[in-house]
Amino acid sequence: MYQTPKSHVIDPLSGVMTGATGRYEKKLSELSGIYLDTAAFEAECARRGDDVVYTVHEARPRQDHGDLIFGTTFMEPGRIGNEFFVTRGHIHAVANRPETYYGESGTGLMLLESPEGETKILPLDPRVLVYVPPMWIHRTVNIGTEPLVLSFCYPCDSGQDYGIIASSGGMETRIVADGDGWKAIRNPNYRPRTEAEVRRILATADQQ
Repeated sequence: MYQTPKSHVIDPLSGVMTGATGRYEKKLSELSGIYLDTAAFEAECARRGDDVVYTVHEARPRQDHGDLIFGTTFMEPGRIGNEFFVTRGHIHAVANRPETYYGESGTGLMLLESPEGETKILPLDPRVLVYVPPMWIHRTVNIGTEPLVLSFCYPCDSGQDYGIIASSGGMETRIVADGDGWKAIRNPNYRPRTEAEVRRILATADQQ
């Protein structure tokens, strides 16, 4: 009748989590269309397209409404041109579902964007927890020279919509190297969403 309570041990350096029920990885060659400098991306893919940029370990206890999905992301450091490695990024398919991210090791940023294009940038350092509220598009950026390891948790019925970023030419803001640090620049390829597109996103909140 009841699920069995469990504990999971996370290695803060490797991101490996005991009791994970799933694992997937994203190779550099699978991240086409994300970076602004397409020539630099193609050159890096020709050189090391099979290199894994990030790996996810996750647990999905049950898929019932009200349960959680949780796990870890291990993300390599690197750049394409002057742009730091990023995850694909997404909004939840049921957009009023939130998510939390907790910094285990490394130095990163959470890049967030509202459907209307407002941008927020939050640090993802060790022992920092970031709350991603409902309705926000979000993407992780590794701005350090070491791997970035995060743990995450979100409702199991959230789903992911990855196409929302691609359909607007990327996120409104890009994170690039600036000397030994970073800076945010406007994405010249960005296309603001129409009122109809925003309404469609907000309408997913009506789902249970």
